[in-house]
Amino acid sequence: MTDDQWAVIETLLPAVPNRRLGGRPRVHPRWLLVDTILYVLFTGCACRLVPHNLAPWNTAYKVFAVWTADGTWARVHDELRDRVRDVDGRDPQPSAAVLDSQSVRTHQRGEQIGYDAGKRVAWPQTASTRRHRWVAAACPGAFGLGAGPARCPPGAGRYPGAAPSAGLVWVDGGYVNTVDTSLVGWAAVTEGLEIVAVPRNADVKGFQVLPRRRVVERTFSWLTRCRRLARDYERKTAHAEAMIQVAMIRLMAARLAGEIVEPSGPIETEAARRIAEDLNN
Repeated sequence: MTDDQWAVIETLLPAVPNRRLGGRPRVHPRWLLVDTILYVLFTGCACRLVPHNLAPWNTAYKVFAVWTADGTWARVHDELRDRVRDVDGRDPQPSAAVLDSQSVRTHQRGEQIGYDAGKRVAWPQTASTRRHRWVAAACPGAFGLGAGPARCPPGAGRYPGAAPSAGLVWVDGGYVNTVDTSLVGWAAVTEGLEIVAVPRNADVKGFQVLPRRRVVERTFSWLTRCRRLARDYERKTAHAEAMIQVAMIRLMAARLAGEIVEPSGPIETEAARRIAEDLNN
């Protein structure tokens, strides 16, 4: 992290716990521990392979696990999301969101694995994990991983900070297919959410930009820049979710620090224009 990015999140992070009360004083500063976690996230290397000029891998991993268990990453993520929306002149609590999913290979055969029949994702030596992403007005919201959409929509009690004010959710057509329409009724009764599908045009072949859904597709692109997220390397689902939250914390901290790179070139400029037009509408 740069100094400006660290200044954004420094006050939101708790003190690194010692082994026991009155134990050995802290040796490594928090910013170095966070940089070590980010190094693993962006390079995709194993924890044991971090350079020697960073914090010891086992110390950084323990801090990552502790902050995952006590909800620190989730709290920092939600706070930065509210700040980003406030800076953009939006209500911190969004009224609508976009939900989509992504299938990735699972390396360690973690807690939640299976077969994605829609994309036919399966391998002889490993299974696949399906990530469900919730994005509220181009600002990252809560993220969950699970085997089915009805098991991990935001606001279902598993992640309390998942935009409780949202009443409308745009989804991929696969969430409301003719085989299983239980998500629509479950969301309306349990969460008070209206599910609206944004289907593809069957007459158009290849890639096509769909209204609303391109916002969550852009978030997929942001996250997959982190090589650790190219595959699911975590044994625990909570750790996999935390890695996604850390990636978005880094992105939102850069945005709040004024370090977002402006689009360049005709393709990037046109994509930015379309997204801005979609958000304004």
